[in-house]
Amino acid sequence: MVDLFRRRLLKTGAAATAMAAAASALGQQRPPQGDGTSFFERNGIRIRYQDGGGKGFPLFIIPGGGLNSVLSGLKNPFDTFGEFQGEYRCIAMDLRNATTGQSTGPIEPDRSWDSHADDQLALLDHLGIKQFAVMGFCIGGPFIWNLLKRAPNRIVAAVPAQPVGFRPEMPDVLYDGSKAWAADFLKKRPEVSADTVERYLTNMFRKNADFVFTVSRDFVRSCQTPVLICPDDVAAHPFAVAMEVAQLAPKSEVSLYPWKVPPERIPIAVRQIKSFLKAHRPAST
Repeated sequence: MVDLFRRRLLKTGAAATAMAAAASALGQQRPPQGDGTSFFERNGIRIRYQDGGGKGFPLFIIPGGGLNSVLSGLKNPFDTFGEFQGEYRCIAMDLRNATTGQSTGPIEPDRSWDSHADDQLALLDHLGIKQFAVMGFCIGGPFIWNLLKRAPNRIVAAVPAQPVGFRPEMPDVLYDGSKAWAADFLKKRPEVSADTVERYLTNMFRKNADFVFTVSRDFVRSCQTPVLICPDDVAAHPFAVAMEVAQLAPKSEVSLYPWKVPPERIPIAVRQIKSFLKAHRPAST
């Protein structure tokens, strides 16, 4: 059964791509690389990240790209560091085990979402950051809601942009869209079983397949963190879920829609995000 799953993943990797538009001491940090990135290592997990530095209020940015959320995605759909670095201390990272990135560690099939929240919060702790704002694209939507659940007192404002959500008429769109990542991962990490990868994807996209995957509607209703939703409406980014979040969250705002097309609208959305973040960051910054 495991071998069959591995063969199926490897065989269908190319088609799934079309669908989807180890370390040492705790707290060890390697010096910056030539591209301005650094590595943070803890408990067998190695995270590549970029820290813009400066004295601005911290803004944690989660690139899109599904399970291949990596630093190279920071310029899609616009140059996030370029737009915000002058006013904020921008921080981002390669997702653990993204096959197009350099962050590595174990697969935790029973903690699919939480394992990534562990990495995100550990990096911010390592950098000495207590309070921060967060902006996330695509899979960054569920990650943001999980961070709001895990560390509600640390996040002053959140911007889920083109967020992933559950689409009942296409219930496996995210699971199927991750097969290319799985096939590439199994090639790079043959010591990991295909069964482990299947459990990881199932727990992430099938086990609690509803709404935004990481939190319930009741949690969103109770969330007191200001949230600006920038909707999208493609298979993996359902407009209906984004708007339901906006209706449920007591301190929500919504951007103009559509905000990415034509491209001339993107600067308008960026201005709105900047105004939203400025309104909710601590007055001392």
